[in-house]
Amino acid sequence: MVPDRSPFAKALRAGQTVWTAGVYDALSAKVAESAGFAAVMTSGYAVSASLLGEPDVEIYTMTENLSVVQNVTAALKIPVIADTDTGYGNAINVMRTVREFERAGVSAVIFEDQEVPKRCPCVASVIEILPPEESAAKIRAAVYARQDPDLIIVARTDALTEEEAIVRAKMYVEAGADLIQPISRCFKDFAGLKRLREACGRPLSLQLLGWLETDLSPQQVQEVAGLAVHPLVGLLTAYRALQANFAHLAQHHQTAKLPQAVAQMDEFKDFIGFPEVEALQTAFMTGRPVVKA
Repeated sequence: MVPDRSPFAKALRAGQTVWTAGVYDALSAKVAESAGFAAVMTSGYAVSASLLGEPDVEIYTMTENLSVVQNVTAALKIPVIADTDTGYGNAINVMRTVREFERAGVSAVIFEDQEVPKRCPCVASVIEILPPEESAAKIRAAVYARQDPDLIIVARTDALTEEEAIVRAKMYVEAGADLIQPISRCFKDFAGLKRLREACGRPLSLQLLGWLETDLSPQQVQEVAGLAVHPLVGLLTAYRALQANFAHLAQHHQTAKLPQAVAQMDEFKDFIGFPEVEALQTAFMTGRPVVKA
């Protein structure tokens, strides 16, 4: 079913802030939705770690990323934003990426201006970015390829100086980007983010990492951002909880006194949907009429 992207797109383009959880599979996405988030973002960093057990250096392919996103969109009723990395090639590759992820039901895609394969700016000592004209052409290609004008195109720049980030942001907006996403290493304070927001004339997409996560208040985020994403809280929470409990199990071979509390089986069965499936099974096997929810 094709999602109605218009309410989400209208909110973002108007500068309303949509607080978003970073997720990496259908289960983490369902937990975020049930917690009350208005949208989720499939984090490339988290997908690479959870799917392949590899760092975020664009080792996974477009189709591997797409398979995760398809599972997430199928499981949720809220908008899904897809981290689509560099678009997996040049402008022509970007066009295919847009078509595939749009068909998968996402409400927004994020493209960055690094060379292929990209390196995660959270950890990379060297970041190589494309010439601005080539990067702008990829954004134009993304805009050209989308069928629904309410599919939001987020242009991320990995420029490391404010001056270059602003130049690139203006070019990407001219190419048709709906939001601009800087990296945390570029700007050092809130005033810089405000200058970027004013210069490009578009809401920002902020991945709340580093100083953006620790130093900005929610009110400051909402002043400049259309998208406010906590991309890695889910992944790092799961990692720490699994690490603690598995270490305990490996040593003690019993679940008594686990460091991290676990959900009760009945609670999780309800959450994941067993009662609904069992009701359908009973109805179909007894021949009773089934009414769609």
